Amino acid sequence: MIEAAGYGPTVIEYRNVGWTRSQLESLFAAMNAKPRDMLREKGTPSVELGLLEASVSDAAIIEAMSAHPILVNRPIVVTPKGAKLCRPSEAVLDLLDRKPHEFKKEDGEIVRP
Repeated sequence: MIEAAGYGPTVIEYRNVGWTRSQLESLFAAMNAKPRDMLREKGTPSVELGLLEASVSDAAIIEAMSAHPILVNRPIVVTPKGAKLCRPSEAVLDLLDRKPHEFKKEDGEIVRP
């Protein structure tokens, strides 16, 4: 959707390159989000690591996210307008100055901003 709007995004394959603690802290601050808000549960070791317990601290979640990048929910988009978890994908439109006229999602749904 970003490319359809005429942008050339920089995609970071975080599951391959990982995160540092400072990157995650900066990103969450920019999003005004808590680490728990960005914790991905499905398809991750979050249960096995005990991260879903209410008593787990933000610091422990960030440490686990640094060790297991798949724990960070995605996609996260950062533009000059802000940073946001863009799920559903049309949430990215709030971060773009230019919007695509029309976009066909992977499931075939047509998005018309």
